[in-house]
Parts: sequence; C-alpha cells; structure tokens
Amino acid sequence: MRETLYDLIAANKRKTFFFIVVISLLLGIIGYALIQVFDWGIPAYIGFGLFIILYNIILYYNSDKIALATTGSVPADPDEFRMLHNVVEEVSIAAGVPKPKVYITPTPGPNAFATGRNPQNASIAVTAGLLEIMNRQELQGVIAHEISHIRNYDILLMTVVAAIGGLIILLRDFFLRSLFWGGRSRRSRQGGKAGAILIIAGIVLAVVAPIFVALIRAAISRQREYLADASGAYITRYPEGLAQALAKLRDAHRPVKRASDATAHLFIANPFGKDRVSIQTLFATHPPIDKRIERLNSLVI
Repeated sequence: MRETLYDLIAANKRKTFFFIVVISLLLGIIGYALIQVFDWGIPAYIGFGLFIILYNIILYYNSDKIALATTGSVPADPDEFRMLHNVVEEVSIAAGVPKPKVYITPTPGPNAFATGRNPQNASIAVTAGLLEIMNRQELQGVIAHEISHIRNYDILLMTVVAAIGGLIILLRDFFLRSLFWGGRSRRSRQGGKAGAILIIAGIVLAVVAPIFVALIRAAISRQREYLADASGAYITRYPEGLAQALAKLRDAHRPVKRASDATAHLFIANPFGKDRVSIQTLFATHPPIDKRIERLNSLVI
C-alpha cells in the first residue's frame, strides 16, 4: 500500500509526540537517579517534574530559535540577499506553503537547513559559503529540498530531536561531574550495596541516553533526506539542479562553524566538512551523497 503525503505528515507528527514522551520518561529516570544518589528529597522530585513539563512547552514553541541561535544564523536582509528571497518565495509558491523566514549562517562551509514547528512558523537558513558556489538552479534545488522538510513536517521532528539531544548531552556531563565531586561523600553516608547500585545505574543512564538519542536521530534523518530529495525534485521539476548542488557540497570539504553532533542532522549535507567514511555507520545522520545523487538522476519527472 502506497503512502500519501498526508500519511507521511501524520506519521511525522506521531513520531514527534512519541519521541517527546519517551525522552520525557528517560529524563524522569535520570532525574530519579540523581535525586536518589544525592538524597535531594521530595522538593527535588517536584522541581524536576516541573522542569520536564516547562522544557517540553518551551521546546515546542522555541525549538527553531534554539537551532538558529546555536548555529549563529541571522536574518537575511531582503535587499542584500534579493535572489535568495526570490528563490525561497517562488519555491514556496510551487510547494503550496507560506514563505518561511530566511536566515544567513555566516560561515564559509556550504550548507543549509530548515527549522520550525509547522509550515506557518518555519525558517530556512543557508550559509554564506553556499551562496558563493551555487548558481540559481542549484540554489532552487537546495531550497526545494528544505521546503520539502517544511511541507512534510520533518522540521518539527528534526528540530525537537536536535534540542533534546543537546539537553541529554548536557545532563550527562552534569551527572558525571556531580558523581566525580560528590559521589564519595554520598557513598560514605549510604553504605552498602544500594548506593553503589544507584550510582552505577545513574552512570549507565548518563552514557546510554545520548547514544539512544543519536541512533534515533540518525535513523530519522537518513530516511527524511531521501524523501526530501525526491520531493524537492518534484517541486522544481528539475532533479539535476539538486543533484549538481549535492555534488558541489560533496566536493567542498569545508565545515560549518558551530555545527555540533546535536544539530548535524538538520543540515542538507554533513556539516563537518566532508562525506566521511563514518557516514555508513549506525550513527550517520546523512546517507552517502553519491547514493543521493544516483537516486536523483534516476528520477523520471
């Protein structure tokens, strides 16, 4: 049975909700371990529960701002970047979505990403390096790819994963540092096996949680990239444009400044400078560019 665009959109919304619930439970487990290990008491349970609720609310309404701030992106001046605004507008019209806000990421590494919670509250950011090497048709292909992420509601799922991934990594670091500085005094007060078990469980959670996020992020991103390539090609009716753009991105070998493991999957291509061998691993956030180009060249529009 073939899936329609509406089926894919509904599936993305379900995945986003499921991911937020699972990560909230995971955060709750980590919080419980922290409170037990350091004996912070009932107020800490209440505080941590409120933190999870507030974090999810803030995440939903501000995930795009977090991604843009993390990458150092700034609004693109309509006069200075007239062609970029024109391309975004014409591709948005072709895709049937509102024109997203347009940002520039000030880095020579060529790349682009989309973010936001829905098509009415979406943003597209392209790097200064991308504008330097792309012609208009190639830029159309890149923008169409990002517009496809917006139209398919990939942006909410991918941005939520990025923000939660960053939080999990911060919590891991906090937990490990707390154990280092306060673990010995806690163990001496507790005594016995219970304290040791809690500490070991906390360390395991702190280490496993980021791996869990990375695996889901990578699996989601690879699948979404293939779909956005095909959808973008159908929007422009010119798959060669995106294929040529991907070839330039593959050959650029220039990293995006301020890109991190938490935000890597947002970009159209690997933001770390090259299509690395590790792209084949479980943790790879993008499928190999050569394979993406091959698929685009095989499309019949």
